[in-house]
Amino acid sequence: MQLIDIGVNLTHPSFVPEREAVLARAIEAGVVQMVLTGTSLDDSEQALELCRQLDEEQRLYCTAGVHPHEASHWNSGSAKVLRGLLAEDRVKAVGECGLDFNRDFSPRPQQEKAFEEQLGLAVELQLPVFIHERDAGERLLAILKDFRDKLPAAVVHCFTGERRTLYSYLDLDLHIGITGWICDERRGTHLQELVREIPEGRLMLESDAPYLLPRTLRPKPRNGRNQPAYLPEVLACVAEHRGESTEAVAAHTTACARAFFNLPEI
Repeated sequence: MQLIDIGVNLTHPSFVPEREAVLARAIEAGVVQMVLTGTSLDDSEQALELCRQLDEEQRLYCTAGVHPHEASHWNSGSAKVLRGLLAEDRVKAVGECGLDFNRDFSPRPQQEKAFEEQLGLAVELQLPVFIHERDAGERLLAILKDFRDKLPAAVVHCFTGERRTLYSYLDLDLHIGITGWICDERRGTHLQELVREIPEGRLMLESDAPYLLPRTLRPKPRNGRNQPAYLPEVLACVAEHRGESTEAVAAHTTACARAFFNLPEI
């Protein structure tokens, strides 16, 4: 089986001492390609540099964008810098961008402005979008509807919402990313019922490492840190609750991710 992890925060400081080892363990576990997440302009540049430094086998790619938490830093020069990053071959999507009305680390009007301008870049450059949304589904949908017909594709990263929100996203022909949240018996049980509603060709898997360690994982790492090598645990949970074999889910989610991000066969 081959898996593709569509969301890895490899720029996180906790990975600095052992990035090569993290990648080696992922490959050994069957995670053959990974998309590193860019959450700010500086972070996106670092993700791109890691792709260049650590990968000679077409295994690492990245996104470039400004997370809603960082939206207060968006200014007149940000779009120019981001456009340059998006021109790089290893950069496969615009994001992580979107809206976060849960923590509100940036004022909501600035979140919306940064999101709209990044959607505009995605339309201009015909790139897919890697979307973050927390407690902002209705507003995000309202903004996205004005751009959707001109966008090639968009994925709601780390989906944790309810049935109504999922159906609204699917009605807009969006892709859905599922993480280890689905393995959490405290807060992810609703996803176990919903995951079967996501059609083949719209479902992708992600670790969101070093966050969201699957709670079903045994043995648990002492440091409590997630990594791409644990993506098979997410796969197993998704397959169980979809009533499919792990081989089938691996095949269609990998094919979906490869098409979405325009990744080469490996």
